[in-house]
Amino acid sequence: MNIRSHYPIMALLLMVFLCVPRLEAQLLKKLGKKAERAAERTIERRVERETEKKTDAALDSILEPGSKPGNPAPPPQTGDSPDQGSTQPAPPGNSKTTPQKQKLTIYTNYDFVPGSRTILYDDFSVDQLGDFPAKWNTNGSGEVVRLDDEPEKWLKLSNNTVFVPDLPETLPEDYTIEFDLITTGLDRSTSSTARLKLILDDNKAFRNGRQYAEMSLPFAQYTDAGVYVNNHFTDVTPLRNYIKKDVRNEMLRNAHIAVAANGPRFRVWVNERKIVDLPRFMSPGVPQYLKFQLQGMPSETKEQFVFITNLKVAEGGLDLRAKLLKDGGFSTTGILFDTGSDVIKPASYSILKNIADALQQESQMQVKIIGHTDGDGSDDSNLQLSIKRAEAVKEALTGEFSIDPGRLSTDGMGEKEPVASNDTSDGKAKNRRVEFKKQS
Repeated sequence: MNIRSHYPIMALLLMVFLCVPRLEAQLLKKLGKKAERAAERTIERRVERETEKKTDAALDSILEPGSKPGNPAPPPQTGDSPDQGSTQPAPPGNSKTTPQKQKLTIYTNYDFVPGSRTILYDDFSVDQLGDFPAKWNTNGSGEVVRLDDEPEKWLKLSNNTVFVPDLPETLPEDYTIEFDLITTGLDRSTSSTARLKLILDDNKAFRNGRQYAEMSLPFAQYTDAGVYVNNHFTDVTPLRNYIKKDVRNEMLRNAHIAVAANGPRFRVWVNERKIVDLPRFMSPGVPQYLKFQLQGMPSETKEQFVFITNLKVAEGGLDLRAKLLKDGGFSTTGILFDTGSDVIKPASYSILKNIADALQQESQMQVKIIGHTDGDGSDDSNLQLSIKRAEAVKEALTGEFSIDPGRLSTDGMGEKEPVASNDTSDGKAKNRRVEFKKQS
């Protein structure tokens, strides 16, 4: 056997043996880098989760003090017992407790401006528990309930049912709609078709009329089902879409819904977050009635329920500067206060900014701010509360918007000058207002 003939093979084997340690080292190095990157990603994900938890907790402590996010609402209580007392929306009541004031700038991006003239307000305070509310109509059923031991009353909505509030007048061209919404029992089994629909229609029948606009909030939890919008007008381009603005968390909590129709523009907010802004969606003056429809919810055996309360419909679009110049003043129910106090709610920022803009346009105008309350409580406590609220509005205009304090004076009338009856929740809501009068 010729040994020289095997030299190439032996040389090749020698090279392999010499390269194995180097290849092994390179392989281990690459694996080490991958493991290091994997560890880094794991740490990053864990830090993100912990940061999200702490951020959510911090936001909840600011925006919803005392609440526990994600906890379902307690089961409703129904019955035939008479009303044990009424609750008022902010600014209600006559408690003398004054909590620490909160800076208005917390909601500076919340540009919803509530209408100044209340058309309808209903908190079901005059309705008996277990009854259908007196100022509403329906093609199905519903009942007024209380949740746990809280004094507020809610309308429990039935599935596949239309609910029509009795408006004392048809909707104007510019208006706002607000209401509170709460749910129980929603989970991943809740259908993507489960929705609360708000309909602005040309008639008050239980079926949609010839011309209408509608928006629906989804209750599904397993996916972002989208906020549905749809219009049907003869003079407006048809629009139908599912807007992907994930509202699943909001639907699990007590949500405040705000809607503004200003000419053709249509906007919706959920808890100060704007979710819809359509510039050419409405046909001004055509929709005259408001309807609600609950659909797609499971049978009541699953205890998945939807409740609403504090419905407020108000005329908007007022030119505040023109009102001051031509009419000598105006009043608004859009400045909201904490219950029984002079602490202005942060959601009032937008209406205060509008008032400040009007005052800045007329830089020499002197204005008196006058507070008014409803008839609940004693005359003296209401008078003092109205004075303090007027002073709080002045402080906000001067501190937040740099209006010269020398231009503003304040007064309070308590319950002495009602603009509506204090025997109904609707009338009380109209009486709780702040008035601005031109002085020079």
